[in-house]
Amino acid sequence: MSDIKNTIAARAAQELTDGQVINLGIGVPTLVANHVPPGVDVVIHSENGAVGVGPAPDALCSDPDRGNAGGAPITLIAGGSYFDSATSFGMIRGGHVDMTFLGTLQVDGEGNIASYEIPGKLVAGMGGAMDLLAGAKTVNVLTEHCSKDGSSKLVEKCTFPLTGAGEADVIITERALFRRHVDKGFVLEEVARGYTVDDIKACTDMDYTVSDAVKLNAYGLEE
Repeated sequence: MSDIKNTIAARAAQELTDGQVINLGIGVPTLVANHVPPGVDVVIHSENGAVGVGPAPDALCSDPDRGNAGGAPITLIAGGSYFDSATSFGMIRGGHVDMTFLGTLQVDGEGNIASYEIPGKLVAGMGGAMDLLAGAKTVNVLTEHCSKDGSSKLVEKCTFPLTGAGEADVIITERALFRRHVDKGFVLEEVARGYTVDDIKACTDMDYTVSDAVKLNAYGLEE
């Protein structure tokens, strides 16, 4: 499972460009901080009130007073700072976050995202995800392709309560990368190592098209 999560995070980090302010949601997205490409300088924002977040600390060296929105320990690079959550959400709502990486329970071909509630189950709530979906300039959805029962998390239509409507720009799983185009909807642009275009079709319920230049063996675990 750790390999799958890092596969997703490592590919997601390739979306970063120099100078961006980015936000990392809880779960898989937090691992993106460990895979920022050499030479790419980004400012990582955490909605509980921090900028300049660095890679995850060693378990024996973590500071209990430094944590992200999910409560996981973080590091702070030189020049980073802490501040109140009102200021943090002012950054998000003011459009100052260039890119966010968020997990999800479901995402569909219209870019709808359901990330905070499974009906009938006790959950912690959506946190800052609704604001990030509306405020960030680019939204990357990072998720395992299928649920534990084998059903696709890339669905024909979200059936869980929506966190945001029409906000997803890129979907990255351990199996494939889809990018949303204004005139085409989601397009399958990359297939991970060990999978084929037909494999992706078999495990994906949402509507999408296949790029004429789809990349095979584009990323993923070495065999």
